[in-house]
Amino acid sequence: MKVLIINGSPRIDGNCANLIEELENEFNKYDVQTVIQNIGTKEVRGCMACLTCKKTKNGCVFNDIVNEVSEKFKEADGLIVVSPVYFGSPNGSVISLLDRLFYSRNYDVRFKVGANFNIARRGGTETSFDIINKYFTISGMPIASGDYWNNAFGGAKGEVKSDLEGLRNARIVAKRMAFLMKSIKDGKEKYQEMLEDEERVATNFIR
Repeated sequence: MKVLIINGSPRIDGNCANLIEELENEFNKYDVQTVIQNIGTKEVRGCMACLTCKKTKNGCVFNDIVNEVSEKFKEADGLIVVSPVYFGSPNGSVISLLDRLFYSRNYDVRFKVGANFNIARRGGTETSFDIINKYFTISGMPIASGDYWNNAFGGAKGEVKSDLEGLRNARIVAKRMAFLMKSIKDGKEKYQEMLEDEERVATNFIR
């Protein structure tokens, strides 16, 4: 089993990284490999809706960090996005990357398990949590949940280590994510007939 963890913070060793360490330590207990991708200092432009990815099936026309992440996502059984909160939502690099990553992919992500964590000094984590979860739910990805919001709090570097409740929830999510990934792997072998969906019907609101 393999989990891709995206760190959206430009502070490579900041609070997001501290929470990721907690996730990694828990995954190690269940023989789940973790792959960390830092994107906070990368130039990630937004999608320009050129549709080249759909025509060529070769990933995003901008051959940058998004296509690198996409190759790792393709091989992973799960995806965790960890983002700082900027103005009440995930930071711009995270949003731009996820828009292009999920739209330009040419492989099936159904039944890959998703989760996200958002870290703020004070507010905006729940809004950010909802925003990132939408990428998973629109793509057929089950979400690993804890027993509270997937958030943690800290302003200065290292402050998140004092958020014992947030770190505990991170460990719970990692454990449940490991369980889901292993269970899905077994289920795919046992219930092949349930993996196929009906043909999609696109219904527009404006005619």
